[in-house]
Amino acid sequence: MDLTTWPQVNMINQKNYYTEYLKRDDQILPLRLIQEERRNIMISKAKDRDRNLAQGAEAEAGQDIDIDDDMGMEDGGEPTSGQEAVGSRVVVVHPGSQNLRIGLASDALPKTVPMVIARQWKASESEEDGGEPSPKRRKLDDGTQMEPEKMLGEEFSSQYTQMCADLKVHMRAHKRRVLPNSKELIVNYNKRAPPDTIPMHNDPLQIDWTEIPAGPKQAPGYICGKEALRIPDNSNPRYKLFWPLRQGWYNEDDYDDRRDLYDDMSTIIEEAIKSQLGLRKKRDWAQYGCVFVVPDLYERKYVIQALQMLMQEFGFGKVSFIQESLAATFGAGFIASCVVDVGAQKTSICCVEEGMCIENSRINLKYGGADVTETFIKMMLFDHFPYSEIDLRRRYDFLLAEELKTKFCTMSEQDVSPQLFDFHLRASGKDTRKYTFKTYDEVLLAPQGYFEPTIFDNTKKLRGRRKLIGPSKDIYEGGPNDPVSAAQSAVIALIAPPSLTNGHANGEAANGTSTPAVEKKTHNLFAKVNDPDRLSASAVGTPAPEDDETPAGEEKTSTNVVATSLRDDVLPIMPLDQAILASINHGARGEERKTREYLGQIMVIGGGAQIPGFYAFLEQRLKELRPGWAKDILIGTPPRELDPQGVIWKGGSVFGKLRSSSDSWIGRMEYDRLGARLLAYKCMWAW
Repeated sequence: MDLTTWPQVNMINQKNYYTEYLKRDDQILPLRLIQEERRNIMISKAKDRDRNLAQGAEAEAGQDIDIDDDMGMEDGGEPTSGQEAVGSRVVVVHPGSQNLRIGLASDALPKTVPMVIARQWKASESEEDGGEPSPKRRKLDDGTQMEPEKMLGEEFSSQYTQMCADLKVHMRAHKRRVLPNSKELIVNYNKRAPPDTIPMHNDPLQIDWTEIPAGPKQAPGYICGKEALRIPDNSNPRYKLFWPLRQGWYNEDDYDDRRDLYDDMSTIIEEAIKSQLGLRKKRDWAQYGCVFVVPDLYERKYVIQALQMLMQEFGFGKVSFIQESLAATFGAGFIASCVVDVGAQKTSICCVEEGMCIENSRINLKYGGADVTETFIKMMLFDHFPYSEIDLRRRYDFLLAEELKTKFCTMSEQDVSPQLFDFHLRASGKDTRKYTFKTYDEVLLAPQGYFEPTIFDNTKKLRGRRKLIGPSKDIYEGGPNDPVSAAQSAVIALIAPPSLTNGHANGEAANGTSTPAVEKKTHNLFAKVNDPDRLSASAVGTPAPEDDETPAGEEKTSTNVVATSLRDDVLPIMPLDQAILASINHGARGEERKTREYLGQIMVIGGGAQIPGFYAFLEQRLKELRPGWAKDILIGTPPRELDPQGVIWKGGSVFGKLRSSSDSWIGRMEYDRLGARLLAYKCMWAW
């Protein structure tokens, strides 16, 4: 007889313990909603077909009711009258360090907006820090300016002089004509080239500057986009430019509060949607979806913040994410490719195969077209540039420098000769000045910095890193859980100086310590990651050390751990050609067929690579590094005459119109319930 009527629960037999909790798709909300949506669409199509049969309409034989077909896509013809174009309800957003590309998925080309916002401030950016110009010039003890050959620093002067000598030797070896006194000719001309003054009323190409009402109360609190770059530096009230993204990550150096950083980024995108797409009423955005393009080697907090911004602040009905390299292959129509995206301030390399980014091939280097612009101006100042007062922190000088780089830089040796050029300097409230100057090898040596990145000024790129936003942490183990790449980890581990300790991120100190070791260790990295005899499937491209008997798998783990701890203290810079081969070697995992496939389909995109002769120069460098694969190496451009700067956005628009991408959309209801946890089920990559 039982002593109590309270029900007793027997002990669980541990040997036969089994549960079905979260073992089936219908127990997971995101997957269950996808199944329900598919079922509802099939039921709706079946009802429509039965209705047509009942009304006597001719039913097409073998009508396909599969919901994953891609009819009505980009190649499906024009929509009939009264029917919306496919993708007209999808906004595609691709933010970058310098430009934001945005548009509807049904548009042929994106709208390009500078990723900048100007806010009322006590002083403009050119007046801060005592008005110190950029590039920085050294001065004598009495405050006077040093000679142009010395004012940029001994390190830059010696490296620039060495690059000039190497170029002469290379040109003579290839039977090109080299005048012995070319440098002296252009220096002497630039020294005695005074500018011509053109009155404002005689200049037909006068710039329309942004007009600011007098008084802080009447003036707007902020101005975004192109208008922000056209605000006079001496405006009343003063405005300061803020760039929320720098070097491909959050610009924490210019902000004191991360909320201000998030607000500026959302304000820029919101104003672009309203002004460029004509979607003025925010309440209508719930009827639109948004495809947001993220970097290949992203940061989890960046993606989570973007999701929160799009769903909560903007109120989009659904949101989807796609990686940059994958979007580039979508836009170009490639199945497999090694995508090299040379942006304004960062360069990313990734191998893509059959709709997936090869995780261990991802490399993110912190240099781009803006570094070429600054280096070109420094080389011109070294050779007595007539406009010696140029300051890249002034807005009109920044735009002028970009124009000079676009017009005159080249990577073709046949264009290296003393040439005479001119430009017009237009500043607000001043007469136009016309300068004439001569160039020689500066036009080629500046973009050649992609292959000798130590010539770039890397001292400030890590300044302020992790000041406001810490790294993402695993909620269970407490360790960092941002995505890692074997190729990126090898780069960081091999260029990191031994004395650098974690937690002391100082851009100038870290770079100053590692700069002499970068070039030396880069060749060591190239030799290791490109030796096929040392590559195994277990160590995904990270070879075991030569002097140690440590297994390759253990060395891969230790390399990733070291690189993860130093990723915020070490600036990843590496010659572009060596980085491409390292990425391909990690992506192919030693397979000869894949290596040949990636080498033959290298797609170079981005505004930083739009320099005449860049593709041929890069292809020649790769062939010199890999002579055994020379016949297989080919640098390709996006087909169908697409703009290389808009290929990624175009791929995002194609992705937004595919019906087969419905599994990647995050809806309003499921986001309200699960939040950022949905990314583990909705991303097309391993979150």
